[in-house]
Amino acid sequence: MYAGRMTRLATIDDLNDVYTIYMCKEVIPYLGYDVMPIAEFGPIYAELLDSNAFYIYELDGKTAGFYRVIYGAGRSKHVATLSTLAVSPEYHGKGIAKDMLEGVFADLKKEGITRVELRVESDNHRGIRFYEKLGFQKEGTLKSRYKRSGDPDYIDNHIMGMCWH
Repeated sequence: MYAGRMTRLATIDDLNDVYTIYMCKEVIPYLGYDVMPIAEFGPIYAELLDSNAFYIYELDGKTAGFYRVIYGAGRSKHVATLSTLAVSPEYHGKGIAKDMLEGVFADLKKEGITRVELRVESDNHRGIRFYEKLGFQKEGTLKSRYKRSGDPDYIDNHIMGMCWH
């Protein structure tokens, strides 16, 4: 674990930092929207805030990444889904994403969560390898689930999951 790290709920004051990371060329292909001006991103960010489940991962007071946790209900109350997950490119390859997610997993276990799910684009080879190293397994594929503007082809989305009991 990194000294000086902190995870907290996002606030409106984080808009610029989240927008900057989201729009990075290394990040945006694997998140849900195409490049846009901050004025168009504002309502998307407002929805993330309204979920009360969008978190900022800080390192020494600087936004290093973010993620969203969606909790299951009823018969799926033991399941959490991770989404809108990204780390600033300046921290890629430095163990920040691993540290961030290990903290998430520890918190989820304390809350009684025994299964975590996520989706990852089939062309995000680095992400797939990373999730597999953490213990996630591919459990299915959603065909032609993703379409980036300017790309001629649709992208499949892999469903990945991990359980601990």
